[in-house]
Amino acid sequence: MARPKRLLQEVHAALFEDEYFDSAGSDSGSIAASADSVEEDAVEDGIDVILDIAVKLHAATEPLPNPPRMARSDSAEEDTEEEEEEEHWRTMEEEDVEPSPLPFRPRRVPGVQLDPHVDYSPCDLFQLFFSKEVVRVLCRNTNFYAAKKIAGGQKRKWTDLTTDEVFHFLSLIIYHGLVKTTAGRDMWRRGRLYSLPFPASVMPGYRYEAILACFHMSDPADDTANDLLRGQPYYDGLCRVKPLQDQILTACRAYYHPRQNLSVDERMVATKARIGMKQSMKDKPTKWRYKLFVLADSSNGYTCDFNIYEGKARTPSGQGLSFDSVVNLLRVPYLGTGYGVFVDNFYTSGKLFVHLHDIGFGACGTVRENRLGFPRTTINALPKSAARGDMRWIRSGPLLFVKWKDTRDVAMCSTIHKAYAGKTTARRVKNKQTGTWSRESVPIPELVSAYNKSMGGVDLSDVLIKYFSVTQKTRRWYMKLFLHFVDISVVNSFLLHKEMAVARGERPLTQKAYRELLCCELADVGQQQPCPPEETFVEATGGASSSGQEKERAKGCFPVPATALSSDARLKATAGRRKCVHCKKKTMFMCRSCEVPLCIIVDRLCFTEWHDLQCTH
Repeated sequence: MARPKRLLQEVHAALFEDEYFDSAGSDSGSIAASADSVEEDAVEDGIDVILDIAVKLHAATEPLPNPPRMARSDSAEEDTEEEEEEEHWRTMEEEDVEPSPLPFRPRRVPGVQLDPHVDYSPCDLFQLFFSKEVVRVLCRNTNFYAAKKIAGGQKRKWTDLTTDEVFHFLSLIIYHGLVKTTAGRDMWRRGRLYSLPFPASVMPGYRYEAILACFHMSDPADDTANDLLRGQPYYDGLCRVKPLQDQILTACRAYYHPRQNLSVDERMVATKARIGMKQSMKDKPTKWRYKLFVLADSSNGYTCDFNIYEGKARTPSGQGLSFDSVVNLLRVPYLGTGYGVFVDNFYTSGKLFVHLHDIGFGACGTVRENRLGFPRTTINALPKSAARGDMRWIRSGPLLFVKWKDTRDVAMCSTIHKAYAGKTTARRVKNKQTGTWSRESVPIPELVSAYNKSMGGVDLSDVLIKYFSVTQKTRRWYMKLFLHFVDISVVNSFLLHKEMAVARGERPLTQKAYRELLCCELADVGQQQPCPPEETFVEATGGASSSGQEKERAKGCFPVPATALSSDARLKATAGRRKCVHCKKKTMFMCRSCEVPLCIIVDRLCFTEWHDLQCTH
């Protein structure tokens, strides 16, 4: 059912009067309670409430007038009318004036901001994002949260978490992205289908589940104080993720400085949590997601900065969500000036590009023809019957608008390119008379070529994350974002490794090999001697480690009765039976040296199987 049309004033009134709902304090809540605001409805439809809805509402009542030219100063009405009469679309044969390039002045030398002479291991690079100080904060807040749950009646067994255990826990989180299982507990399952030795060598399965259930990024006392502000201006919907989010963002900005071309795009994190900040993407396979606005280096996909979209801006500028989301990511004190920013048609507008030009950033992107600021003149416009490669352009101050015919019409805007510089591209063209296809060279505008080359920074980052994403099912909304922070940290640290290896003339690891090595190094944090690669790991439920002392002791392993025999002949096979550490069933036997009960029967020879797991022969 189509939404009823309202006047622009009513839309803006509804936008700024609706209260933002967020169920940050709990996972419960009704679907109706998480209803989207007017702005969220527009965002889900790919519409900017300021720049696009205004156009549609105005078009419903009267024809849209030509907007004022962006870089034109106020003058007499007669001069303005003459200029508007002369404005028309130009062809590629008409020469365009190439804009003066903005001087590139980055705050730091672009690239990795680490000592190139130091050989950093994957664990060292990952700990740039999850430093020991960050882990101590996570450890403290998790212990506070576990104590709060126990005081509230939780019966789960809990011992205080240590910093080494946090690294071991992160090792298993990353391992779960490499070896996908339906549930986390399957990593500790025995049998023909599973029997994964690595998780059991890091920590028992029950401990992993306990940490996962109690893991918390923020101080529970701060959460309680923040929940009391729900519905008020000072309420922070991201309170539960803010401590770790700030640390990850600081690390992303500190250890790498982007090269000249940047891309801004949205990233989706799948979730089914009942919370107001999730967005519905009805045309996507995963319909419910968190939305992040991401700034990435176009050359390698490094995530330089990101913002989590909460559903409504706390202090909207009045220029539209697409304007604010880009400006909030481009910080001149951190980046410098002279960068080229590439965006898609949701963000592109004359207001944004002129603002970026004023603060020293170039911009290029596809643009919607119904966006405010796009030329409305039809004089010499691109005809529907135009041949492939035909184009029209208009320059308005620093803004260049181009319409180019490919398989369909492409509309673009730029402040850093010339309309046409003589470039061509290969396209398969069908001859209408013979029906045959041939490869021909067609003209391509400069800004289209640059956009195709530099827009994919965020997409490249998304692909690197999706290969081995650590995401998994969880009932707490903020754990989805925690897992995404881990994904960002792993991929960014991998890109740092890759950049440094290439700079030294070495062959970098693949992402899979990098993650495998990272899992092992994180699992060995706090251990005196790292486990050798060929070691057969200990089963989670079963006793001693396979050190040299244990191997030596295992040489004298023989089965003996687990308890004194009963004098009653009827009870000799049942009295005093103990639970087998391997199969959990009752047995009368135990190992003389290891002192653990084990079964010795024809179809359940746990005595041999368990000892084979303890040492490699």
